[in-house]
Amino acid sequence: MALRIVFMGTPEFACPSLDILLKHGYQIPSVVTALDKPRGRGQHVTFTPVKEFALMHGLTIMQPESLRDPQFIDKLQSLSPDLIVVVAFRILPPEVIRIPPLGTINLHASLLPKYRGAAPINWAIINGEKETGVTTFFIRETVDTGAIILQERVPIGEDETAGELHDRLSIIGASLVLKTVQLIEKGQVVPCPQDERYATKAPKIFKADCLIRWNAPAPVIHNFIRGLSPSPTAWTTHNGKILRIFRSRLILDSTSHPGVVVRCNPTELVIGTSSGSISILEIQQEGKRRLGIEEFLRGYRIREGELFGDEIAGRFL
Repeated sequence: MALRIVFMGTPEFACPSLDILLKHGYQIPSVVTALDKPRGRGQHVTFTPVKEFALMHGLTIMQPESLRDPQFIDKLQSLSPDLIVVVAFRILPPEVIRIPPLGTINLHASLLPKYRGAAPINWAIINGEKETGVTTFFIRETVDTGAIILQERVPIGEDETAGELHDRLSIIGASLVLKTVQLIEKGQVVPCPQDERYATKAPKIFKADCLIRWNAPAPVIHNFIRGLSPSPTAWTTHNGKILRIFRSRLILDSTSHPGVVVRCNPTELVIGTSSGSISILEIQQEGKRRLGIEEFLRGYRIREGELFGDEIAGRFL
């Protein structure tokens, strides 16, 4: 008989993992996801991507306000899961972790112990890593520290954004979740403790952290922009307006003053840095839509020699 698996997850990243478990015949007695919340400018109440997926597949859904709620714990225990699979969810209390006899496992979007925390994909790109990966591990009380089950390495493209890497890792990670569950089912798992010497952190990134510092070298700024794209998005200012930048291109053979507009013509906007320059490819003015640079420059006036980075304290998108 197929394993009974309670699945816990919230964002789009988790959906391929839930999908692959369903397609391979595993029983999913319940899906646990975050509460419905108002989102967007209209503050309309929306479901999490995992809830949307679960509803489409007729799965039972639980959305506890507290994971320590005795009623929630009792309900979980009554489901008699063999295994709990967690993908991009919340920190679990010990009383939840201990419920399934085969353990509680997690999929993490890095090569643990590197990039423990909420934003591993963003930080790997921001830091200029050439590769990252996905890891499955047994959850323990300390976040992202449990024994590793499987890992898969993934190269990072030179211009790849966090959003693009996110989508690739969600699919690769789903396959790793399936392989992990199959190993557990067969009793063939050999967990490997994490080596704390190589542990690094990937904390949550806030809007205030996304300000572009034009006095950094061009490669650092390029990695910063793509590591924050599409969200939470790198930003700068120009003539009192906030501009969000989603995509850029490195220009290494130029010299200029940091933040100064080096070139601006109908097809190109190039900003100087401390070493080299950055060509802006996709941009968004506050309150308007995201545009390619040619369309943006048709409706926004910029002159060569002007300055980017005239920050307005306390103003963020």
